[in-house]
Amino acid sequence: MMTRKTVSVIFCLGLWALPGLNAFQFMSKWKMPTHDPYEEEVKNKFGDKKLVVLTGTSSGLGRKTALALLQTGEYHVVGAVRDLDKMEAVAEVDGFDMSSFTPIQCELNSFESVREFCQKVEEFRIHKPIDRLICNAGVYQPSLDHAKWSADNHEQTMQINYLSHFLMISLLMKSMLDSPDPRVVMVGSVTGNDNTVGGGGVYPIADLHELDGLKAGFENPIAMADGYGFIGAKAYKDSKLCLMMMANFLHTKYHKLTGISFSSMYPGCIAESPLFREKREWFRTYFPIFMKFITGGFVGEHEAGQRLFQVAHDPRCSKSGVYWSWNGGPREGRGAEALEKGGQISGGGGAGGGWDSIFENDQSRKVLDVDTAMDLFAASTEITGAEWPDLKQVVSPCPTLKVIGAVTQGMVKREELKRMREMGRPGMEEGKPVAKISKVKKAVIVTDRVASFTLRNTVGRVARFLGRRVLGRIPDEALTGSFETVTEEEEEDTVTEENSLADLHHNQELLEEEISSQLEKAPVVDTEDEALFEEIYDAGNTVSSPGNMTSTERPMTAA
Repeated sequence: MMTRKTVSVIFCLGLWALPGLNAFQFMSKWKMPTHDPYEEEVKNKFGDKKLVVLTGTSSGLGRKTALALLQTGEYHVVGAVRDLDKMEAVAEVDGFDMSSFTPIQCELNSFESVREFCQKVEEFRIHKPIDRLICNAGVYQPSLDHAKWSADNHEQTMQINYLSHFLMISLLMKSMLDSPDPRVVMVGSVTGNDNTVGGGGVYPIADLHELDGLKAGFENPIAMADGYGFIGAKAYKDSKLCLMMMANFLHTKYHKLTGISFSSMYPGCIAESPLFREKREWFRTYFPIFMKFITGGFVGEHEAGQRLFQVAHDPRCSKSGVYWSWNGGPREGRGAEALEKGGQISGGGGAGGGWDSIFENDQSRKVLDVDTAMDLFAASTEITGAEWPDLKQVVSPCPTLKVIGAVTQGMVKREELKRMREMGRPGMEEGKPVAKISKVKKAVIVTDRVASFTLRNTVGRVARFLGRRVLGRIPDEALTGSFETVTEEEEEDTVTEENSLADLHHNQELLEEEISSQLEKAPVVDTEDEALFEEIYDAGNTVSSPGNMTSTERPMTAA
């Protein structure tokens, strides 16, 4: 009859062996039943709605995305906005459900403001996890002939579009861990993906080169990521390239450990967006006409908002490490219909397609450059002061495997420390000072020696005996090697080494015999110590009570 412990072990091993499972990742959300004192308050505040943090909700793409999220009745949206008064007016005009929308002031031009915003979000959410973080806000200043500087003395476009969002992700990521479907979505651009006509055929091209500007601190007067001269349009394109690269890098670094999905998307060319507010008047007038009737690449704000909403809402878009786009072709559905509808044809512009035409788009070599992405992550962390969570690998909740894992981990650490101490670093430390050993490691080494000696001469002896009887003798090839060609000169060295090895085994056997004989001998008694002990013991047990006195110590009484 199987015991409960046996069933537990078999169950855990069976789960491990199930095909299609990513080790114990599917258990990462399992928790022991606990009482949450904030559960009722969270329920009253949010109900069953998911919590979304969306930047740039007062205009353009962010405004339409927020409206789409609220209209489903499934989300509570926290809008990060620079101007609360403007946001209030927009919410009233668009009919935002204010019971499900909370605007919080956030100036992406300042890292301090970003930190304050994240702190307010933490206080607002109580213990409810954040389900979506949508990095949408951005500026485009292509006509500038000189850089503008942020409150932190960094070039404004790169800080607002990329660096502040980078910092925000690092601050809010821990709050997303308990969500059943957490997603971080970054709004990219065709201009940051140079494997397209829009990204690779129009100068300037997005290119971070060796990141010399970011690596040097990116402070005034360094205005570009590559360290060269400032071009407004390139600053925007570089920032979008950074966002798309970081989505891929965070996917690789954190997705399997956290379950958070990291993705980027391109909504299409929103030619009438406030993004172009700093372009010349003639451009703002004729560019939308050109995109609507000539190229067919036009996408209205409403449709673009639906696309960003889809990436946050559609179950298909929970996939991580993807750059989302929409099929269709730029001239699909044009002609007479375009003239009748003023170019406003749903599913006909830019990335093309409707709700069911979403697909995983190809990314350029630059976006997929892992080495540059690692450098970008390190430089961005240094500039922003971001502190990323120290996450541990998901392990089995099975108690038996936990015990085995703990024992194994301790043995591995002890053996690794022993290897480092005894074998050193041959070929690497010649002429270099020996690394100092900390007090903690010294204590571990001393403890290890004592424990090893005891185990070696008790349990170890039994194990070695059983090993020789059950497993047999270790082959000579295992000790000397069987695949290495030995020259005549090396043969002499090999013989010497074999003799030394034999002497070592012989000496070890003698040592073991001596220890055994010592253990079998009767314990040596120190007579002086014994006498002293008896004297102290007797003195401690002697009291003034006559009933406890010896016959020689009792006082004489009169006859």
